[in-house]
Amino acid sequence: MPTLNLAPASVADYRRLAEARLPRFLFDYLDGGAYAEVTLARNVRDFEGLELHQRILRDVSARSTKTTLFGSELTLPLALSPVGLSGMMARRGEAVARRVAGAFGIPYCLSTLSVCSVEETAAAGSGPLWFQLYMIRDRGACADLIRRAKEAGVSVLALTVDLPVVGTRYRDVRNTMSGGGGGWAKLRRGLISYALHPAWALDVGLGGKPHILGNIAPYVANASTPADFSAWANASIDPSITWADLEWIRSQWSGPLLIKGILSPEDAAEAVRSGADGLIVSNHGGRQLDGVASSISMLPRIADKVAGQTKLLLDGGVRSGQDILKAMALGADAAMIGRPWVYALAGAGEAGLLNQLKALHGEFSVSMALTGKVAVEEISRDVLFGLPIA
Repeated sequence: MPTLNLAPASVADYRRLAEARLPRFLFDYLDGGAYAEVTLARNVRDFEGLELHQRILRDVSARSTKTTLFGSELTLPLALSPVGLSGMMARRGEAVARRVAGAFGIPYCLSTLSVCSVEETAAAGSGPLWFQLYMIRDRGACADLIRRAKEAGVSVLALTVDLPVVGTRYRDVRNTMSGGGGGWAKLRRGLISYALHPAWALDVGLGGKPHILGNIAPYVANASTPADFSAWANASIDPSITWADLEWIRSQWSGPLLIKGILSPEDAAEAVRSGADGLIVSNHGGRQLDGVASSISMLPRIADKVAGQTKLLLDGGVRSGQDILKAMALGADAAMIGRPWVYALAGAGEAGLLNQLKALHGEFSVSMALTGKVAVEEISRDVLFGLPIA
């Protein structure tokens, strides 16, 4: 007899809850990747290929999962990644995520393309708040976004560099999320899909308004729906950005600067030379260039190139506390999760997200104990038994 699934225990459980609750086009937007989703699958599979090295008869009674990152003490080495349109997945989703992350003791990184503005999000909670920035063609708007983030109390700026053009996501094409499809398709995606998901429709569709992208709303004319704002953003992200533009970013922002989207040792070294305070090893969750390496497979190569010169974070494929441990073993100072936190929030609300973070924390702590580690600083490559992806 199969086990009764009365309470979610894993990220996979929360994913199922989110799939049941969300209209199909929103779930596919959250869950999908570029083209055939090869890299999306690799991100998770390559974590699974790493074996932990169990150790015994060591005193692990006094463990600590705490770490310090950019001046903030964290409950564990984890941050919530920026995910666009999160406020369409759950009512005022970004503000809720900020509240839960702050209470739990980890950073939340707000997306430029969020439903809740940086001002609303900042006011919703406490703790470290980061802001993810796309370089916009209109430098005046870009500078104003940075100013607003600074005035709202953002402590870390994360510049995303792996989206000079928007990747093609076949799921979004098929369900017309990326446009096209005609009137019938839009009706199916809209009213009919909402009717088939009444809990979401009442809570988010009606109760979660306004459905605008709060950060960019001041710079967009004649837009009233998330699709209008997304179209503006896709047309406004600057594909001409180069390393030289980091000097302009630095003229606007004096705090810690992360470069998000590093996937090669050579680019990592150039980012360090350009003055980045930290690098986020990421392939945009497999949503940009399909067929590239997984984030975790590139992490040790990048760590070997720039070890000790900058902070390293790993984004992509993290699905458990054990994955956080594996990322730390391969050189990360912290890991980040994107889809998992949105699955939990969309599928089970604020309590679901808090419970997921508690579960990840527990998995991380237990896995530390069973590999003989009592402090985050002790985690090294000896936690892993062989390095098949290095």
